[in-house]
Amino acid sequence: MADFAILYDRVRPDEKMLFDALDAAGVAYDKVYVPQLKLTFEQTVPWKVALERCVSQSRGHAVTRALEGLGVRVVNPSHVIELCGDKLATNARLAAAGVPTPRTGVAFTAEAALELIEDFGYPVVIKPTVGSWGRLLSKINDRDAAEAVLEHKEVLGGPQHQIFYIQELIRKPERDIRAFVVGGETIGAIYRTSEHWVTNTARGAKASKCDVTPDIADLAVRAAQAVEGEIVAIDLLEDPARGLLVNEINHTMEFKNSVSTTGVDIPARIVAHALELLQYA
Repeated sequence: MADFAILYDRVRPDEKMLFDALDAAGVAYDKVYVPQLKLTFEQTVPWKVALERCVSQSRGHAVTRALEGLGVRVVNPSHVIELCGDKLATNARLAAAGVPTPRTGVAFTAEAALELIEDFGYPVVIKPTVGSWGRLLSKINDRDAAEAVLEHKEVLGGPQHQIFYIQELIRKPERDIRAFVVGGETIGAIYRTSEHWVTNTARGAKASKCDVTPDIADLAVRAAQAVEGEIVAIDLLEDPARGLLVNEINHTMEFKNSVSTTGVDIPARIVAHALELLQYA
């Protein structure tokens, strides 16, 4: 058994790249397949530091919480997963830290949500507070669309659909920016370009290199610090009038298509940061 573990529930290209980076570092580590892991709070575990890489947010958060209770230093910590895994929690932290974001609001009934939307002015975007890969986003262009989407959410029921998270639509230049922050440094960035208003590579957006300007580097680090994220991806929007705005923060970031695009060995940088924590564990 090793002092270091990597926690996963699916081996994607990203995890394979991390395994390769750990092998190249010559450090002993355990691959821990979380769906088969059993833990009690009376036991001891060998790991001092663990890197959390679960695709399932709920599973990743739970195993992180449990291991922290057993004295393991997990990257990212559970409170970071909580903040980044909930868009409302993320936005609240960014607002408290004075980090610029799109205009955002929350309502708790369809009637109040409709009033908020009309206060913002069309078009707006309605998002689930929990979710990734650009799923379940709705662009609302007029009152008819707003009423239809809000009614659907009410009829669907469930706690997620009773929280109406609303943002203004930013007139971005058919792209957004994803910046990678590791250990308090912006190590690289990509543009994600698409004719579709959702510029997410999971939805077909094309990645290209984005030079890390001082403004991008500074804002990405400020956003990471606001949620205390150690290894995070920051999604930035370019507003014609206000400049860069932070849209979302990803706590278990994907990077498989960004290594060649940025020219940065992202998995090696992640591994180096995680292994550095062993000195203090």
